[in-house]
Amino acid sequence: MPVSKEAFRKMLGLFATGVTVVTVSNGEGKVHGMTANAFTSVSLVPPLILVCVDHRSRTLPLLLDQNSFGVNVLRDDQEAVASHYANPDRADEDVNKLSIEFWHTEEGIPLLKPCLVQIACRKTATHEAGDHTIFIGEVTQTFLEEGKPLLFYAGKYGRLKDQRS
Repeated sequence: MPVSKEAFRKMLGLFATGVTVVTVSNGEGKVHGMTANAFTSVSLVPPLILVCVDHRSRTLPLLLDQNSFGVNVLRDDQEAVASHYANPDRADEDVNKLSIEFWHTEEGIPLLKPCLVQIACRKTATHEAGDHTIFIGEVTQTFLEEGKPLLFYAGKYGRLKDQRS
């Protein structure tokens, strides 16, 4: 008997992940983004990552069109940013309300500031898989900041608990 979509989603939700926002330029200076927790490393040499994007995502056509993109690992105080970019009906003016800012690498890759980790990528491959497209990116630059990651588990955001010895 096949696994239902609901059961599969619930099962995968029990795998705790970090939270990222994938950023891409529309080619005219405007930045688009989407929240993604389907992100992982692929290779150390060369440094490759992947991110999976739903075919219904508004960001998908831009990722297909552009040769580069950013992946931004969110800090534990950026839940509002994650929620904003996870909402398909988000309003563009909310970027200003949430004080979301971007900067661009010399190659024009938009990155979110601030966040825990910023990764600039050159797209090297795309693969359609089910209802998602997998983007493989070669990491061209990374930037690290202090803090702790925002987590996602069982459909909710979470934070690391401080461990006292």
